[in-house]
Amino acid sequence: MSIIKKQHIYLPRKNFDMSKWAVIACDQFTSEPEYWEKLKSYVDGTPTTLDLIFPELYLSKDNSERIKQINNNMKEYYDKKLLEDEGMCMILVNRSTKQHPKRLGIMLNVDLEAYDFRPDVPALIKATEGTIIERIPPRVEIRKDSIFELPHIMLLYDDRDEHIADNLYENRAKLEKVYDFNLNMDGGHLEGYKIKDVDGVIAKFDKLLTPEYLKKTFNSETPLLFAVGDGNHSLATAKEHWNRLKATLPAELLENHPARYALVEVVNIHDAGIEFSPIFRVVKNASSKFVKGLKKLYKPNKDEGCVTQTLIVNGKEETFDLPNNSPLAIKMVQEYIDECLADEIEMTVDYIHGLDSLKDICSKDKTAVGITLPTLDKTQLFEFVIKHGVLPRKAFSIGEAREKRYYLEAHKIKLV
Repeated sequence: MSIIKKQHIYLPRKNFDMSKWAVIACDQFTSEPEYWEKLKSYVDGTPTTLDLIFPELYLSKDNSERIKQINNNMKEYYDKKLLEDEGMCMILVNRSTKQHPKRLGIMLNVDLEAYDFRPDVPALIKATEGTIIERIPPRVEIRKDSIFELPHIMLLYDDRDEHIADNLYENRAKLEKVYDFNLNMDGGHLEGYKIKDVDGVIAKFDKLLTPEYLKKTFNSETPLLFAVGDGNHSLATAKEHWNRLKATLPAELLENHPARYALVEVVNIHDAGIEFSPIFRVVKNASSKFVKGLKKLYKPNKDEGCVTQTLIVNGKEETFDLPNNSPLAIKMVQEYIDECLADEIEMTVDYIHGLDSLKDICSKDKTAVGITLPTLDKTQLFEFVIKHGVLPRKAFSIGEAREKRYYLEAHKIKLV
């Protein structure tokens, strides 16, 4: 049985201003409140997914009031029928940005029973990096009372022969266009086409799991269909919610309960619009001891290659060396930061997408130390995950911050 499930997809009413409805993923611009303030001003007074999500910038010790408001907003949107059922379908998505003129994806539902974020547990859907458990509880609090999920999850698949999305796009004239608009806050353009032949698409994905394809592609027969590209913590939240919920359900509801399935966008890792970008670190209230230790973290010998990275201290740029092996370099820096966080109570770390954002944050806060990290080779991702498990957490990002998924489509996860 396939891990892709036919489910209903919901879209906002046709007369909505889609540029105000769709907003960027909640885990972006976490150190830039001005982004979210400008966005709030732009969408104010209109139906918008900003009312239905929790930007991580605003996470605090007590998130109860904001979570309550999100759930109230969702119930109001449901009662007013602001989201319309498109039926059993998938949606072909084309995203264009300043960086990439085209990126094709398919919105579909996957079985959470086939997903696991633990590195040593085999699964057909795997996390690609370490999961930060602390990020899950507030999301579970939102999800447990939610009627809909609005995902920013992107899963990657390695399709070198079938060209599933490309063939659909070439024949898009046969599909119903369901949206076509400019995204707010310089996010580019989005168009979507409804796919009714769901079974035909599922059959093509299932071909990517044949032993012959796996052996030829990865030199391994270990099955892996999807690797998480973005939204790892959202998918982990969906899994945790389902694990809690299924323990309370009668047997007859276990297979087809909508919360068992998560709506995601799947994208071919070989799509020209998929470009891996590094995720930088900004460490605030860091001591001089932290900076000295970081500079001494790696000393290459004459037989080893190294990669030079940038360190921003007191607003000025310096350089330091790391191993010429991206996963090892990222692991080394992250483990060092974690050790220092345990010893230095005032020190905090944030994960930043884009060099300009890193420089801007460090220019405004002289206590902030900016750390750049190397970029991963995307063609090696699946083979690495199959053979070695997950990468260090926050090891890579797909594109720049403004290229991240925007919330738009919805999937009902509650029986109402």
